Amino acid sequence: MKAFIIKNYKKGGELQLSEMPDPVIKDNQVLVEIHAASVNLLDSKIKDGEFKMFLKYKTPLILGHDVAGIVTKVGSKVTKFKKGDAIYARPADYRFGTFAEQIAMNEEDVALKPKNLTMEEAASIPLVGLTAWQALVENVNLKKGDKVFIQAGSGGVGTFAIQLAKHLGLTVATTASEKSFDFLKSLGSDVLIDYKKQQFEDMLHDYDFVLNSQDAKTLNKSFEIVKSGGKITSISGPPTPEFADELQLPWFVKIIVGLLSSKVRKKAKAQNISYDFLFMKASGQQLWEITKLIEAGIIKPVIDKVFPFSRTNDAMKYVESGRAKGKVVLKIN
Repeated sequence: MKAFIIKNYKKGGELQLSEMPDPVIKDNQVLVEIHAASVNLLDSKIKDGEFKMFLKYKTPLILGHDVAGIVTKVGSKVTKFKKGDAIYARPADYRFGTFAEQIAMNEEDVALKPKNLTMEEAASIPLVGLTAWQALVENVNLKKGDKVFIQAGSGGVGTFAIQLAKHLGLTVATTASEKSFDFLKSLGSDVLIDYKKQQFEDMLHDYDFVLNSQDAKTLNKSFEIVKSGGKITSISGPPTPEFADELQLPWFVKIIVGLLSSKVRKKAKAQNISYDFLFMKASGQQLWEITKLIEAGIIKPVIDKVFPFSRTNDAMKYVESGRAKGKVVLKIN
């Protein structure tokens, strides 16, 4: 099969189109013909080697963390899917690789594609949808009326998280450029902050939750707006010792991780704020829940551009530019 791969980590490097062996499925896996995949900043960070200390991937490595396609074969122990099913998924770590013509995935990572979405739309959902779900539903006890600050509202995670937060009855603040305000209002944003002209820490007070997706400076300022007993979840770091324990990292890596987040954790403790680092996990079960919201019209995909498979490197560069409003998708089949 054709696939875009990296042979080694290189900041700013390009993916190589190569012939790779067809996947061989295990008893609990499904083989999927990939119709569409989406590009995430996570792919760029892995390519650049940002996670090589924590995640020991073998090269050559096929990137890609979102997929929509058709099941072409099922393992002997698979019970939820059959040949011909249209599915979508975020494959588990060490099993990803959706910038390719086929992929084998554990059935527990997979869900049936929402009936009202195209393949390209479905491929835009899993990673950002699961990230938002795990941040707003699974990992925090929010109640109707609570105030949440979702940074970078026009990005992939932001556009999904805003819609999910409004469904949960939360008051949503976000940052964006002024030209995106009408669009973000249509998704459900209540408070809009022009990051080019305004400082969010001057405008927001006593918030219950922050979803941090920006740099360390923005994370530090986020502590100014969260009330005592509130929570900050970061998807951009720094990682915590709990994250290191979860990945069963070597002791010396755990020490490094602890040092990386020590200042943030001390600040959180001093202010009675909970801080955690979220590295999203694959979950077919949570995707089933997300499917219900999509088919009910509560959440809609937001796609900026669709690139042909041959232009995967162009799609990567566009995501890296930070200009995308919503998701960037590859049409593979």
